[in-house]
Amino acid sequence: MIETGPTPSIAPAAPTLANRFRGYLPVVVDVETGGFDWNKHALLEIAVQPLELDADGRLVPGPMSSAHVVPAPGTLIDPKSLEVTGIDIDHPFRDAKPERQALESVFAPVREALKRQGCQRAILVGHNAHFDLNFLNAAVARSGHKRNPFHPFSVFDTVTLAGVAYGQTVLARALQAAELEWNAQDAHSAVYDTERTAQLFCKIVNAWPQRGISAP
Repeated sequence: MIETGPTPSIAPAAPTLANRFRGYLPVVVDVETGGFDWNKHALLEIAVQPLELDADGRLVPGPMSSAHVVPAPGTLIDPKSLEVTGIDIDHPFRDAKPERQALESVFAPVREALKRQGCQRAILVGHNAHFDLNFLNAAVARSGHKRNPFHPFSVFDTVTLAGVAYGQTVLARALQAAELEWNAQDAHSAVYDTERTAQLFCKIVNAWPQRGISAP
């Protein structure tokens, strides 16, 4: 008789977002810019954070990717916008990339997340999301980038969601109402604002009854 050891257990597969949002992968995006007009003002910073599910099936922020961007030729910068963001275009440690290269550096991790999650396309999540999407689309068109993973016009906007959930539409006040961290000194950094928006979106979505589960 041949004795065998115990059958090794196989870890359950991590839950994916393939069916949660009609095959879309929510990816939080924040941009910092040289003004408010996406047709003429420069893209200066971009941060993206795909969302994923933890072992309990709750939405959580995934890995962050970000890039500083060299203002594209022909784009403008309003000095007042730099006063708000605190961006120093000429800082020696800014390590800014040309627009097309910067886009690819944040798009590539999104495409990898799409494969991991079994999703077909990314959908932008943002606070005043169409502002970020319009600047993103303008940079894609300007640079001739052909592998934009984002839906061209659909978004999830935390302004609307926070207004419904907490009666607040300003990001700082919505985060405070949700009992989440907010530090005004760190605001207007693409990475910081993306992190905070991701936390807000996850908290709202996780509190919402899942499909097929009745509200209490």
